[in-house]
Amino acid sequence: MGIPRKAVLLLQDGRFFSGKSFGAEGETTGEVCFNTGMSGYQEILTDPSYCRQIVTMTAPHIGNYGVNPEDIESDCIQVAGFVIKEETSVPSNWRSTQSIGEYLKDQKIVGIQGIDTRALTRHIRDNGAMNGIISTIDFDIDSLEKKLDQAPDMTGLDLAKEVTTSKLYLWSSNHSIKQSSKYKVAAIDFGIKHNILRLLESHGCDVTVFPANVADNEILDFTPDGVFLSNGPGDPAAVSYGIEAVQKLLGQKPIFGICLGHQILALALGAKTFKLKFGHRGLNHPVKNLESGEVEITSQNHGFAVDLDTLPENVIPTHVNLNDKTSEGIRCKDIPAFSVQYHPESSPGPHDSRYLFQQFIDLMNNAKKN
Repeated sequence: MGIPRKAVLLLQDGRFFSGKSFGAEGETTGEVCFNTGMSGYQEILTDPSYCRQIVTMTAPHIGNYGVNPEDIESDCIQVAGFVIKEETSVPSNWRSTQSIGEYLKDQKIVGIQGIDTRALTRHIRDNGAMNGIISTIDFDIDSLEKKLDQAPDMTGLDLAKEVTTSKLYLWSSNHSIKQSSKYKVAAIDFGIKHNILRLLESHGCDVTVFPANVADNEILDFTPDGVFLSNGPGDPAAVSYGIEAVQKLLGQKPIFGICLGHQILALALGAKTFKLKFGHRGLNHPVKNLESGEVEITSQNHGFAVDLDTLPENVIPTHVNLNDKTSEGIRCKDIPAFSVQYHPESSPGPHDSRYLFQQFIDLMNNAKKN
């Protein structure tokens, strides 16, 4: 395997970590964040919502069960870089086809291991998510600082246009238990995950995926039974074309949004969003369903949130984060539209919130009756 090369991680505020190269050689910049999940690293790596982010895993050993061609959420690794404490270079799982280090190297993703990820996580928690640079070729702090200064801030950054599909397509999966197709769904791709599409398909939906910049009239000409707004990366307020399209679709078709889709729906309704200090990323975030009173354990990945104080009168909060009381879901009183901030498709994560897909089906059924 050879001796791992040296690698460094420099944060925007000057904090510096030395470790070993992990994955591809080279340099990468992005917003450094952390995920508290103990598993699901392959789904995390391939989640388009992590575009332009350097993800730190808080679990100490990553790669125990290797990687395989099935547990992916998009066609390639989406993270800008990867930070771990220690790689399991010899994975043990019958489904594994290669180690995580080989996976990163094959897709030219730069990573670092052998650093104190607890110290890094505490630093981000206390000081907020910030840009960083990983390098395996340049170890001069002044040089790295100059390169890091060129990296754009996440606020104001439209990344949906970088991860969206270039043309519409009909989703089809051999892995889904498909019921008879009863519903025609238009999914707007701001960075959509495969498991969302699988679950819509399993609920009897024929899903056609549209690019993020699709016009409202193109959606309406398609005559769907419902419109799905997907997850995705970046600042939701920067996706002006998506907000404008959703504004024109409101009240015309049932709408269901997840993550960035939740934020875009809220912005289209007149609310505002703001950047969280260090975001919510993990598999065990407690969310209270304000309508049922039940608590759901949820999978989350977002750095922005909807400002609850700016919701218009015709919109009610349906879910709230029990850690910091931020918005986790909204519903319109007068039109068929709702959304959640977290990931009910739970890939990876718990299945407490899968019922939300049935709620979307119910909205489409009611719209058909009327």
